[in-house]
Amino acid sequence: MYAYIKGTLEEIMEDAVVVETGGIGYNVKVSTTTADLLPGIGSEVKIYTYTLVREDAFSLYGFLTRDDLEVFKKLITVSGIGPKGGLAILSVMSADALRFAVMAGDAKAIAKAPGIGAKTAERVILDLRDKISLEDTLRGLGGPEDKSGTSANIQAADNVMKREAIEALVALGYSASDATAAVKKVKMQEDTTVEDILKQALKYMF
Repeated sequence: MYAYIKGTLEEIMEDAVVVETGGIGYNVKVSTTTADLLPGIGSEVKIYTYTLVREDAFSLYGFLTRDDLEVFKKLITVSGIGPKGGLAILSVMSADALRFAVMAGDAKAIAKAPGIGAKTAERVILDLRDKISLEDTLRGLGGPEDKSGTSANIQAADNVMKREAIEALVALGYSASDATAAVKKVKMQEDTTVEDILKQALKYMF
């Protein structure tokens, strides 16, 4: 129903915020990660929303990016994962980290979310594996998209190396979310190798 709400941030609660626009204060449920990233009270914000309508409830769930919203919408299609569970998962890992956890089969990382057990985490992986592409997983690891041939080829090569580095870190026992976060911090150079990425990423793991 609502694509987004843009207005003044009036209140930040533990699991929700109030955004005022047009003289109306909208109570929007958010993850703890989203709440932590919001500016101060009185600031103007733009919250992308998902509307849940039931016989006994009319609720709004908010996200700072369309990407987070789209991942949330995929999450709540999983049996046993309602909106509350979706927000819980996105409170402990980013959309990018969740994608890689699904691709890598890292149920332990997903099960860190409050109220999400091992079986439910496995179900998330099983149900979403075919709904999440490798391109989506790697897109957040690179810089701004560049449509030019040479730059696009370089970016593609960088993403392949980053994927291999993340897979190597997961094989070493690190969670997919931690590995993804560490690799994202690595600055790529023209002569960077997978080994270089691993060495730099490991510095961010401690």
